Amino acid sequence: MNQCQEPGEDLEEVTGLVCQEDDLRDGQMKEVSVGDQKVLLVRTRGQYSAVGSQCSHYSAPLVKGALVGDKVRCPFHGACFNVKTGDIEEYPGLDCLPSYKVKVQDGKVYVSINKKSLKVTKRVKEMCSMVPDIKHTVLLVGGGPASLVCAETLRQNCYQGRIIILTKDSLPPFDKPKLSKAMNVDSSSILLRSSDFLQQYGIEVLTQKEVVSVNPPEKAVKMSDGTLQHYDQLLISTGCRARPLNYPGKDLMGVKLLQSYEDAKEIHSSCLGHKAVIIGASFIGMEVASYLSDKASSVAVVGTARYPYERTLGPQIGKMTMQMLEEHNVKFYMNDGVTEIRGENGKVKEVVLKSGISLEADVVIAGIGVIPNSDFLAGSEVEVDSRKAVIVDKFMRTNIPDVFSAGDVASFPLTIRGDQRVNIAHWQMSHAHGRVAALNMLNKPTKMDSVPFFWTVLLGKSIRYTGYGEGYTEIIFKGKVEERKFLAFYVKDEVVVAAASLMFDPAVTHLAELMATGQRITKAQAQADDLSWLQV
Repeated sequence: MNQCQEPGEDLEEVTGLVCQEDDLRDGQMKEVSVGDQKVLLVRTRGQYSAVGSQCSHYSAPLVKGALVGDKVRCPFHGACFNVKTGDIEEYPGLDCLPSYKVKVQDGKVYVSINKKSLKVTKRVKEMCSMVPDIKHTVLLVGGGPASLVCAETLRQNCYQGRIIILTKDSLPPFDKPKLSKAMNVDSSSILLRSSDFLQQYGIEVLTQKEVVSVNPPEKAVKMSDGTLQHYDQLLISTGCRARPLNYPGKDLMGVKLLQSYEDAKEIHSSCLGHKAVIIGASFIGMEVASYLSDKASSVAVVGTARYPYERTLGPQIGKMTMQMLEEHNVKFYMNDGVTEIRGENGKVKEVVLKSGISLEADVVIAGIGVIPNSDFLAGSEVEVDSRKAVIVDKFMRTNIPDVFSAGDVASFPLTIRGDQRVNIAHWQMSHAHGRVAALNMLNKPTKMDSVPFFWTVLLGKSIRYTGYGEGYTEIIFKGKVEERKFLAFYVKDEVVVAAASLMFDPAVTHLAELMATGQRITKAQAQADDLSWLQV
């Protein structure tokens, strides 16, 4: 559409005629241009609104996402934005979208953008900073997204006390899912916020600080260096650690766990041109195998089930992912296990399997699950479950006053499963937990109602997943798994409890939004040929 300076000339703005008023019906959206800026134009309930066109997480085009009511969900990873305000309402990602002025006049729709913000694609929500005279401290233990979102939510809601994040990592909060997908990244490219940003809003981040005990009566935590830090309110968001191997030879040089930025860099460099064996066909194990497939001289994956992800995604999808990696020279040893890792001169030489097969190895990487980081809570009376996950209610409160927990370390009631207590290690969930914890710290009662959303990337292809499929009894497929273009519905008690897809956007995103609004998706709906209700 043509650019113009109608209506009401304003030299500080660029105004574009973007469409005719009847071009869009309610519930429709399109990408338009104003100046050089791409804009998402949306019509809901007879009114037009305009926001930034790219998701603030990884810049996905939102026009390819799902529009439900006043919300648009990203097709890639499920972040959700209000189309009126641009505010982020579901994660992942930290920033909001810019919103633009819309005017409808004489049957024409105009969008105006301030010239200063023509190149701006994301917007930081307004935040306050610390006031030194306020003697109140919120202490956030753990350097993941739960802590960071908690800190930012506090500042967005006018909390002006002291905020301290303690992390045992060498980096301030960073984009951890990238570690298994792009292992050789520069640390500055994966930081979630710059040090200048954190300083501007009075968010103190202390790196390489490990908390070893918590004393709730004294409202203090003790660190491994012996120092104490007092708090008024505490968030436990220490995440999980990789489960270590338990075989003879586990301490040989060349046996690796992927936990930190340094681990990822080390695995990358030590595997170049060398033989890698990955123990565990987990999501992490498979992503590492995918990454190393064109870098290591050979890659072998050892798994205990018939196929990767067999329990979570089902045998059909597991078999397909195995074939994808086999085409890139990854060898699988499934229905098998490890008896020992043998070495020479203190360094890994081979991995011996239960079947008797010996695999030559220069590097061994473990991907056999995770353990919640809650050992430091021993003696604190903070309740943990049988897996050592910290038990919280829907407000992210533990059993101890002023002690909250969030992220991968927390076990919480999941709304879409009738408040069944779950421990879900999803990046998106950790963000949501952090926000809910912050609001409840501020006595703004807010329940944790987010729908789980997860993705994994193999050889550049993303499998997306939403819901909670544990205990499913049937899978209904649309498309064909063997053609690597499909949608899978996971059914339990005649209801869809989860869905996964590959090359079938925005189906999973749309389903996530339907679940979030409380809609019950029946098995009959999933079986029907007509999928127009999913915007596909």
